[in-house]
Amino acid sequence: MRPIDRVSARRQLDKRFIALQNADLFARPPRGWLKAIREALGMTTTQLAKRLGVVQSRAVAIEQAEVKGAITLNSLEKAAHAMDCRLVYALVPRKPLDELVTERAQRLAKKRLESTSHSMALEVQHVDKLDEEEQLNHMVQRLLEKTGSELWENDV
Repeated sequence: MRPIDRVSARRQLDKRFIALQNADLFARPPRGWLKAIREALGMTTTQLAKRLGVVQSRAVAIEQAEVKGAITLNSLEKAAHAMDCRLVYALVPRKPLDELVTERAQRLAKKRLESTSHSMALEVQHVDKLDEEEQLNHMVQRLLEKTGSELWENDV
């Protein structure tokens, strides 16, 4: 994907995430969504099992797997469908994607400049703060223009 396309993709996704800013409202209930909805509907595990085409103990195991975080998306979707629900699945970034990429570029640029600054200091060639800041901003811009996987190669 070209860098300009990545920027556009991030912005389009960020627009979609606006609707999910209060994602905490959708946090899984302690007993799981399946059990919470099943009980609110007044449905037994035997009735759910019948709708799923499985034995009652399997319906219980599915609910327990959700609580443990061990359920597959496929099983969760089937169980949701059996209760006339739809599964909504999303990864919601804690910050806008553009901001995450910019922060990553800044950390990477600082790390690269630190090693250069250290070498120059050993050679008694200090760079003043204004020049250092300018170099940092320039390097961040170059990294953002690329915005490829290079940003995510190392832990920074």
